[in-house]
Amino acid sequence: MAKSSSPAEPAPSTGDDMSELNKDLERMIESVENIAVQLTCMVYDMVTLRTGSEVGASMRRLEEAYRACTEMTTNWCVLHIWR
Repeated sequence: MAKSSSPAEPAPSTGDDMSELNKDLERMIESVENIAVQLTCMVYDMVTLRTGSEVGASMRRLEEAYRACTEMTTNWCVLHIWR
């Protein structure tokens, strides 16, 4: 008669085994975090390098226009509210 193939039950874990597994997991997590940081820096560098100078100048003009509008709006509100 053939033995039935049932899954083997894992041996009970010792405290040392669990400690070693936790250390391995922490090392893997740290490694993945480091890779994520490196990828983020690489993407930032790529975007910075591929963005033309015109885009930066346009953004600066847009920010200046926004500041001017908010300043004018604030001044208008102050003039009309305090009349």
